[in-house]
Amino acid sequence: MKPDKINEYYFHDFDTPPSGMDRRDFLRNLGGGVIIVFSLSQLSFISGMKSRNEDEFPKFNAFLRVKEDGRVDCYSGKIEMGQGINTSLAQTLAEELEIGLDKVDMIMGETDLVPHDDGTWGSMTTRFHDPLIRAAAAEARIVLIELASEALKIPVAELVAENGVVYAKADKNKKITYAELTKGQKIVRSLSEKPPLKKAAQHKIIGKSFLRTDAVKKVTGKALYSADIRLPGLLYAKIVRPPAHGAKLTSVDTSAAEAKPGVKVFKDGDFVVVLHANPEKAEEARNLVKTNWELQPSKADNETIFAHILKTATQSNTRHKGGNLETGKKESEILFSNEYLDGYKAHASIETHAATALYEKGELTIWASSQTPFGTRQELADLLKLPKEKIHVKQIFLGGGFGGKIYNRQATEAARIAKMVEGTPVQISWTRQEEFMYDMFRSAAVVKINSGITKDGIIKYWDFNTYCAGDRGTDPFYGFPNHQTVTWNGKDIHPFGTGAWRAPGNPTNTFARESHMDIMAHKIGMDPLEFRLKNLKDPRAINSLKLAAEKFGWTKAKPPKGTGRGIALGIDAGTFATIIVEVTVNEKTGEVKVNRAVVGQDMGQVINPEGAAIQAEGCVNMGLGYSLYEDIEFNWGKVISSNFNNYSLPLFSNIPPVIESYTVAAQDEPPQGGGEPAIICMGGAVANAVFEACGARVFRLPITPERILEALKKA
Repeated sequence: MKPDKINEYYFHDFDTPPSGMDRRDFLRNLGGGVIIVFSLSQLSFISGMKSRNEDEFPKFNAFLRVKEDGRVDCYSGKIEMGQGINTSLAQTLAEELEIGLDKVDMIMGETDLVPHDDGTWGSMTTRFHDPLIRAAAAEARIVLIELASEALKIPVAELVAENGVVYAKADKNKKITYAELTKGQKIVRSLSEKPPLKKAAQHKIIGKSFLRTDAVKKVTGKALYSADIRLPGLLYAKIVRPPAHGAKLTSVDTSAAEAKPGVKVFKDGDFVVVLHANPEKAEEARNLVKTNWELQPSKADNETIFAHILKTATQSNTRHKGGNLETGKKESEILFSNEYLDGYKAHASIETHAATALYEKGELTIWASSQTPFGTRQELADLLKLPKEKIHVKQIFLGGGFGGKIYNRQATEAARIAKMVEGTPVQISWTRQEEFMYDMFRSAAVVKINSGITKDGIIKYWDFNTYCAGDRGTDPFYGFPNHQTVTWNGKDIHPFGTGAWRAPGNPTNTFARESHMDIMAHKIGMDPLEFRLKNLKDPRAINSLKLAAEKFGWTKAKPPKGTGRGIALGIDAGTFATIIVEVTVNEKTGEVKVNRAVVGQDMGQVINPEGAAIQAEGCVNMGLGYSLYEDIEFNWGKVISSNFNNYSLPLFSNIPPVIESYTVAAQDEPPQGGGEPAIICMGGAVANAVFEACGARVFRLPITPERILEALKKA
């Protein structure tokens, strides 16, 4: 089945270029309409660009098309994985183009259709992609007004566009719709000059809350994910896995599996795969394969990993420095030294990694749960030794990514198997155990902080050393006069893969910093809010902190014993976030219940307030997991955590009954990230609240009942 026929057979209802057609040919062969091309590189010098015809295109990052029926397609290399950008990006387009949000169709992440994009991560879509789409939409509006001027014989200055119609300011009866303007027209333009964008006061769609455009599809089950693809003759693949990372296959016997009806078995070195038209029968046959493995000796487990990190992370890099540490130490009246620990964390997406692939006549078509469609395409082209134009990565929803679907092992496995059974589609969907085995965990880490303050609460000395967490979130926004931040790393530290996990490293660094802030404040008997405000220098950080404190109703008066409040403040993706939580601690069992969480963020312009609130609530709930429950158990290469019975996520009963989200009014400012900032604060906020509630200072995440009881003994 050819890739273009798959589109017809499957679910696309938009124009698809035939296999092998490049984007220039695609644009040339589109039907009528106004097509606006834009790129990140162009945005920096838009004022110097001239109009281009369709044969002179530079490489571009996205484009939009006003179609002959008045609807608008926005083609973007970004992907939708639950963060809501298919709605917020459509809002920005609809705002500047003057059409209804319901008239916008987002076409995302399909390598044959959309321009190149490095990937969807780092809360960068709204910050960097949004300005491009707004500018292109504004340009399209100008083009349509110019066309209307010709059609209506009215000067451009006397026309206005609104809700998909261009009309005369003096007489609204003199009008023409976008659909009427584009019929029979084929105009392809790139940004010629920086178009005027609307001011915040003029916005009718940006800054307003809208139901997610994919909400109905998702709640009715019509939304399609990688493992939902059903092609004629599909075979389900089950791979024979090693018992631990680094294990070597010494012998294999597949005879029992091969004897089962309908089963196909393929071997390529250590790679052994079993296929069947029924996924359960494929798994049953895979379980019949007999193997022997040689395991690596253990170097550390989840209890000894921190000593191993300190021993092996010997490569240092000074990231921030100011003043003189010795001077700061001398000016300090009270010195502090503490060490903070954080174990490995899984992404634990509800959707495990999955891919459906068909290799036929030297071309591969694949639906893969990937945050990096173009990176996946290149990886598969290298693997199969094919030109990347022969690899077709199709548009699909992702069931959560959080950084874990940047990596494409399941896609390479599916492609490898698809080539083995050329002409037959295959599907691989990892089990939860496979997901834990091959997830790129958030790195275990150690943070060492030495600091000094005066008795009236001024921080004079700050020496921050972070091992295996990186420098994200370590910006010295508290304005330390004498400070240094050093990151430490090395080679062969971890027994398995580690990688991006929602604001990579920042939750660890923020937990350590904000716990340390609380320790210093309590030492001199100063209110934690007052202590922070006394040392903060960045006005946006102050805005975030004050907003959260006001909405929480913070007072210097402490709550009754057993109840505590905790503050944590941080920055990620250009957004300052503060979380204040209230917890109840059972001193007999060590159990913690988070009763309330208030989020205050300075995130610049907010496109969809409801979307921003949903993201903040998601950060609170996911952050609750790493703060109180989640910890990978392992013995070097053997990952013992294998499912949600031995890797605990927050249950509905654990979720705070009250989660409130607020944003600083800054609609005239550039938009900043919203998918990751709030999550960085949960660990520190919960740790500080636990301390106020019962006096237990826990220096290791997650803050389990056992660790609270141990801390109470020490206290």
